Amino acid sequence: MVSLMPDHILLSAIASSAKDLSNFMREVSKLFSANHNSVCHYSGSLFERPFGSAPKYGDKAVRTNLIYVGNNGPERKLVDHAEDYRWSFIAYASSDHPFSEKLVVRRASSKMRSALAEVKATYAKGRPMAYMQLKRIFSSLCRKEKEQITDFIINTYNVIDYKAAIRYFGDYDTMLLAMHSTTGSEHDINEVVIGKSDACYAKMVTICMKELGLKDIHDVLALDDEAKMEVFQLLHSKTNALLEQICAFLRIPFKKLK
Repeated sequence: MVSLMPDHILLSAIASSAKDLSNFMREVSKLFSANHNSVCHYSGSLFERPFGSAPKYGDKAVRTNLIYVGNNGPERKLVDHAEDYRWSFIAYASSDHPFSEKLVVRRASSKMRSALAEVKATYAKGRPMAYMQLKRIFSSLCRKEKEQITDFIINTYNVIDYKAAIRYFGDYDTMLLAMHSTTGSEHDINEVVIGKSDACYAKMVTICMKELGLKDIHDVLALDDEAKMEVFQLLHSKTNALLEQICAFLRIPFKKLK
């Protein structure tokens, strides 16, 4: 199970050893950071180190952990239910297009068929979809097609073992019921949580795109320090985001404000 949050990532993984888990996280972080930094004209470490981890033994501990990871979307006020948050990927356990209309390839536009072929070819080569590649593909699609290609990409690359996760609950519906009934907990990792809601991040994106006239939200990270501080003041005046959240959004070290 995994949840990609605006300012952190939560992951439940089966690993043969702590070393294997560490190596996996290092490779994933390295690949993602390199891709992200090249697009955002950013340098330096993207993730804080070291990442927190804790072994879970016994069905009850694993269930609690899976609920905690899967429930981060509702817990951070992004959605009402765990399966409503696309980036926890829970809904993909029961559908290959949970957030879009069913894709009928023979009726798809030529641009959509071309996008599908490129995704398949990239996956077949064992390569991830790069930011610039995704930007180019999405630029030629309409809103409905963007949702469809997003679901298609997730399904193509998805490596989550849903059967292994669902086994701890009996079936999919029981797993959802458990997530609806409790938030789960994580006491073994000293997780630093900023505020009670992550909804402010989407609002900050909207404000930056509108007020700054950006075509790509990643461009805000390419601004120099002075320009970023101006954006900081703008976001501080127009949102209820905490100072730490605005700093995280703009990649400004919080200590610079002190």
